[in-house]
Amino acid sequence: MTANEAILLLSGGLDSATVAGLLRRDGRVLHALSFDYGQRHQNELDYARAVAQTMGVASHRILKIDLGGLGGSALTDAALAVPETGVGEGIPITYVPARNTVFLSYALALAEVLGVTDIYVGVNSQDYSGYPDCRPAFIDAFNHLAAVATKLGVEGAAPQIHAPLQQLRKAGIIRAGLDVGVDYSLTRSCYQLDSAGRSCGRCDACRLRLAAFAELGIADPAPYR
Repeated sequence: MTANEAILLLSGGLDSATVAGLLRRDGRVLHALSFDYGQRHQNELDYARAVAQTMGVASHRILKIDLGGLGGSALTDAALAVPETGVGEGIPITYVPARNTVFLSYALALAEVLGVTDIYVGVNSQDYSGYPDCRPAFIDAFNHLAAVATKLGVEGAAPQIHAPLQQLRKAGIIRAGLDVGVDYSLTRSCYQLDSAGRSCGRCDACRLRLAAFAELGIADPAPYR
């Protein structure tokens, strides 16, 4: 263990790729953690691998868990349609019940194994407005949990959850990533990726991403069908 090591929850999306870029700029040694959790857009993991390779992470684990067996989300249940009408009010059907709670629990376990005390996630303001497990209160609560539920915490070196993008909108996240050389052509945000890796351009995630690139006056380098 060194103080320079950190764990990053890495999907194939632009948020976690941006955090990876910021940590690479700061010279951190990254241990990336991704999940095959039964998501319909499972090919997002191909882009997580690409980002991990480009960022030169020290390790990249892809853990298989079965949130799809529980259902309850359009991202894990093929019987539920992915919304294509724009971001609405309330908690969307694309929310996966307790997903970030589960993911961070695994991250805590890895932190204990590696002796690492910094865990990074890419949650942000445009997500936490709809997803309860992306909100600042959730991150704060999980930090309290880490302090009492881990060997590291009991011994006085509790893992800390960091959400450096928490107060940024998507355009600000992209701008920050471009400043540190993130290649967004390697990322995907779509909930309905096709087998060729092309985004639908219609789901909520695509709409937010496209609007952010448009706000910056630049083209999204990811392909759309």
